[in-house]
Amino acid sequence: MSNKENPAPGYLDMELLRFTTAGSVDDGKSTLIGRLLYDSKAIFEDQMEQLEQASERRGEETVNLALLTDGLRAEREQGITIDVAYRYFATPKRKFIIADTPGHVQYTRNMVTGASTANLAIILVDARHGVLEQTIRHSFIAALLGIPHILICINKMDLVEYKEDVFKDIQQQFEPFKEQLNIADVRFIPISALKGDNVVDRSESMVWYDGPTLLEALETIDIRSDGDFKNCRFPVQYVVRPLREEYHDYRGYAGRIAGGVWKPGEKVAVLPSGIETTLEAIDTMTGTLEQAFPPQSVSFRLAHDIDISRGDMIVPADQKPKIGQEVDLMVCWLSEKPMMLGGKYTIRHTTSELRGIIRALKYKVNINNLEENRDDQSVGLNEIARITLKTSKPIFYDSYKENHITGSIIIIDEATNNTVGAGMII
Repeated sequence: MSNKENPAPGYLDMELLRFTTAGSVDDGKSTLIGRLLYDSKAIFEDQMEQLEQASERRGEETVNLALLTDGLRAEREQGITIDVAYRYFATPKRKFIIADTPGHVQYTRNMVTGASTANLAIILVDARHGVLEQTIRHSFIAALLGIPHILICINKMDLVEYKEDVFKDIQQQFEPFKEQLNIADVRFIPISALKGDNVVDRSESMVWYDGPTLLEALETIDIRSDGDFKNCRFPVQYVVRPLREEYHDYRGYAGRIAGGVWKPGEKVAVLPSGIETTLEAIDTMTGTLEQAFPPQSVSFRLAHDIDISRGDMIVPADQKPKIGQEVDLMVCWLSEKPMMLGGKYTIRHTTSELRGIIRALKYKVNINNLEENRDDQSVGLNEIARITLKTSKPIFYDSYKENHITGSIIIIDEATNNTVGAGMII
């Protein structure tokens, strides 16, 4: 490995930051990721050799860092990103997963998929062109998915002579959309991915910029409060009944904590029955816990023997979610087969699976200018719309803004079993 240090002690316990990247064609997104990996010494020697050989075959004088991320043959040939690629690297301060997503409108579903679990989004803007329709589209999708931190990287500053007024002008261009999209944490960084300015190393050509480099921002942005630690939610995945004789009295309810901080001794309710009891203990493979929080996978022991199965939810007795059979969603349509109004679909929500009908289409969103279209009643591939969904039985939910797990819904075609829609409850 070239200049790569051994992982620091406690590597497995290091905080993980997931981030996604988006940008228009030729904004330099692939070059930026390549530069980030190269300058942070996260490239193996054999990868570097392949990169040099590929650049040489293309007749390029220097190593083309963009080739590091354009993994598909079609991507390399066209010079664009098509599919979502996940890259992993670490520094002494944090571990990272990059979702390299395509920026083209025809790959909106790919961008939604890659960005759905991100803590942060990097949106590239070409310094020569400023804020474009694609910039607004990428920002809208990031806001729709509830990504709490946005870094606007104004790239190719070397092509505008590293001028501060160009950087400030683009900041002003974005300001109205920041308010409209209600994005709280937006930061701007002037960079040159090709030259390496302000990516990992501080730029000597932009001494007027006193903020963090891209890597410094990625290492220091506080993500501890990004999850829902207020609304305690525990969807049950599995009822644990060990087969070993010494554990014949054990009954636990296993799952992944979706929200809140849980402690033994608290009064809880089991939905849908509404029966109340006490959380007696929180078990893991290594012992019991004094408290648990997202995204830990644990097993709950309750004070009373209650009929509980997969799809039920354990919540605090005094902090119940909304319960209902009709919900409004913002949905991104993922299928080439158009959405059917009145159509019946399989619905997955937390750990439950049920049936549902799309009752109404309220409007479609033009994701390039954020206008609402209430006349067009068709929703096709890569389109985003607000719909009303009726489920065959009550679901226990929060808004997506409050809780990404209890506020998200997957829509599945019953005939093909393909996922056709990803919905965020309003």
